[in-house]
Amino acid sequence: MRMPHRLIDWLNDSSRDLAIRSFALNSITAAFTLTVIFLWDIFIGESAAKLAMLAVTILAMYIVIPLAVRIHQVQLGAVLMSLAIIFLVLPVEFFTGDGVYGCTPIWYSYAFLYIGLVVTGRKKYVILGLLPVSAVTCYLIAYLHPEFLTTHDMRTAYLDSIASLIGVGFLLFISISFLVRIYDRERILARKQREEIEELNRSQSRFFSSMSHEIRTPINTIIGLNEMILREEISDEVAEDATNIRSAGKLLLHLINDILDMSKFEAGQMKINPVPYDVGAMLSDIVGLLWLRAREKGLEFRVDVDPSTPSRLVGDEVRIRQILINVLTNAIKYTVEGSITLSLQAVREQGDQVRMIYTVSDTGMGIKKENIPYLFSAFKRVDEEKNRYIEGTGLGLAIVKQFADLMGGSVKVNSVYLQGSTFVIEIPQKAASDEALGEVKFESKHDFGNRTSYHKTFEAPDARILAVDDNEANLMVVRKLLRDTRIQIDTAKSGEEALTHTLTSRYDLIFMDHLMPEMDGVECLHAMRVQAGGMCRESRVVALTANAGSDNQEFYAREGFDGYLVKPVNGEELENEVMRLLPRELIHLSDEVVRPEAEEVGARASDHRKRIPVMITTDSVCDLPRYLIDDRRVRVMPYQVRTKDGVFQDGIELSQRGLLAYLRDPERRATSQCPQVRDYESFFGGVLLEANDIIHISMTDLVSEGFATAAEAARTFNNVTVVDSGHLSAGLGMIVLEAVRLAGEGQSPERIIAHINSMEKRVHTSFIIDDSMWLARAGRINPMVSRIAQAFLLRPILKLKKGRMTVSRICIGEQEHSYKRYIGYALAVPGEIDTRRIFIVHVGLQEKMQERIREEVLKKVPFETVIFQKASPAIAINCGPGSFGLLFMTK
Repeated sequence: MRMPHRLIDWLNDSSRDLAIRSFALNSITAAFTLTVIFLWDIFIGESAAKLAMLAVTILAMYIVIPLAVRIHQVQLGAVLMSLAIIFLVLPVEFFTGDGVYGCTPIWYSYAFLYIGLVVTGRKKYVILGLLPVSAVTCYLIAYLHPEFLTTHDMRTAYLDSIASLIGVGFLLFISISFLVRIYDRERILARKQREEIEELNRSQSRFFSSMSHEIRTPINTIIGLNEMILREEISDEVAEDATNIRSAGKLLLHLINDILDMSKFEAGQMKINPVPYDVGAMLSDIVGLLWLRAREKGLEFRVDVDPSTPSRLVGDEVRIRQILINVLTNAIKYTVEGSITLSLQAVREQGDQVRMIYTVSDTGMGIKKENIPYLFSAFKRVDEEKNRYIEGTGLGLAIVKQFADLMGGSVKVNSVYLQGSTFVIEIPQKAASDEALGEVKFESKHDFGNRTSYHKTFEAPDARILAVDDNEANLMVVRKLLRDTRIQIDTAKSGEEALTHTLTSRYDLIFMDHLMPEMDGVECLHAMRVQAGGMCRESRVVALTANAGSDNQEFYAREGFDGYLVKPVNGEELENEVMRLLPRELIHLSDEVVRPEAEEVGARASDHRKRIPVMITTDSVCDLPRYLIDDRRVRVMPYQVRTKDGVFQDGIELSQRGLLAYLRDPERRATSQCPQVRDYESFFGGVLLEANDIIHISMTDLVSEGFATAAEAARTFNNVTVVDSGHLSAGLGMIVLEAVRLAGEGQSPERIIAHINSMEKRVHTSFIIDDSMWLARAGRINPMVSRIAQAFLLRPILKLKKGRMTVSRICIGEQEHSYKRYIGYALAVPGEIDTRRIFIVHVGLQEKMQERIREEVLKKVPFETVIFQKASPAIAINCGPGSFGLLFMTK
């Protein structure tokens, strides 16, 4: 009894080679089945010749199978087994079992499966070719010489047929079950490995983010207190040391950013944020940051700027700055003597397009030709033996390449080993100003040798600020950096302590850290906004955190913060943020400093009090008139129309008229599709800048994947709810309008959602299709059915039931006659209809026909408002010209 269990355990052992297990299972099963057939043939009295052949074959199989497995020659065993079946078993079975009238054809079919499962490589196709040769030969001999066949009586033929049918069925069941079992195991293993990899990536991202946060916190103290030293009356030697500390701190931050950015690249989360920026100021900062390092090594730092370069460009200044710092830092590290040269050239293109060419040349050791392909590999350092004493992570150039690619640019390298290297970075940008940069004097823009004296920009003695941070050093930095502004500053070391302060004192501005024990900054902000008796429910709150990155900035904006500063923060950034957010009457400017307006910095600064409690959003397939969408402030996510010429946004890049003109050619096709998850995420993120909560009402999920996709995107946010309306077109639109009305009344999201769900049965949605060819082109019906409908002037009426469009009845006859019948059918029970409004959504109806339809509708039901609306292209694809729908609500 132990033998079968040991065999099953052996076959289930996934550590063994799959080919060996497949050969063993199929061959043992075949041998076992032939053994049963052999015993059956003895029972029914088959010929001695056939029984002898079967006995020899079965014995040979029981010898070959274990031997092939033991000596690891399963392919040899598989070939021998296959040849025995093709040229011995099947021919003998054929001629002793009634030929074509017997059961041999069934066994030939199984032989194809057996060979396909156990033989691999080219041998498989050779043997598969021999199998039909054997079959054709047997058939031909039987046809020419029927006397060679052994015939059976009716009883024996039936018994033989039953045995063969059961035997082949058993073999097929075992073989396919084994394949399914293997497939399931591999699928589970692949899913487990994918989950492990995803978790590893998440852990890596969390580690890098945590490391960045933990390092930024002490650096904030170092740089902040160092800035206070530079403000004091100190000797030149101390000032130079403090300046070096500031430069070293900035370079350390740059290194941290590189590591964090690489983790984002690997996770596919890196984004580009183009903004207008001052080219001269950026270059001055870069040169001032790296000039000291070059001077320490005795290198000459040269800058050559094309005077025609626009003074202001539109691009991702942070990433461009990072690219140049990385390349220049690399040049300084690998250059022992000589010079480093940074050159800028602007190439004007069409319109305001500018191709900026940044060139960094050095007189360093150069790069071997064979090492150039590896320059941009992460964590890879070329010529490691020679460069083992040079510091660095090996990330700099990898990040340069990925950022350049992300911005649509390129990086090229020219290098001669031991003679120096030149990196050419091209990045397309836009000119934000017609003014040329002109001659730049960096010495006048940046004081390399001496400290600059501090000048306070304003005073606000009547203003009160609360700084919240669990790190005492960070609180000290804020107090000291704002000391000269004479602002009244209170501090709190936890979220709970901050809520104690806001219960008894009113603050004009609050700086809030995020990651704090017990109650974090986000939780504290939310609690502050609803604090009973709190005095800071309307105060502006700035996230002052070590969590860097544009994605974090978007996160804090969604959570309701009015500003965002990343540690380490300097005095200028802190004062500018205070000036931007404090009430104007509290600010007393020093000298002639101009106070920055909140609108100039970003909409988030002034949006807090203007945010809508509940914003209703929907998709472009709602088929609402533009004036209703604008008046109700409904935000609409466009669907997409896919053609062979590209993908177009529904109603924005493609109108109904343009779509119908395109589809006049019967060879052209178009399909509608919902936006992708990342599109919805971006859409929701943008809407949340002006709303506290979002209710997104989507088309029925039985017609489109829009609901599932939007719901998946909504998982990113805590305050976005996606609702399946159960309808489409203006049926969806009417539910949206009702939700907007409830939101305007101040109803809670829960009550609005409950009301939306109760409306599904009250909305009537139906359409009449003028030409069923469009349904066929959209893949909704069979083309043959469409041709029959056209021949007999059949016009289907589609009605939405339980979220699905179904054919409710068919109109026969001319167009106008069919239209009247449809109207009569749709408005058959006037007493149950809400007469306030009806939408007539149409595709390409002429004005005269619209007027006739209006008259016919009003004869049936005296609606107060009749709205004709063109169907969105995503809807029109499925209907075609001449189609229209009546959409209204019941009482």
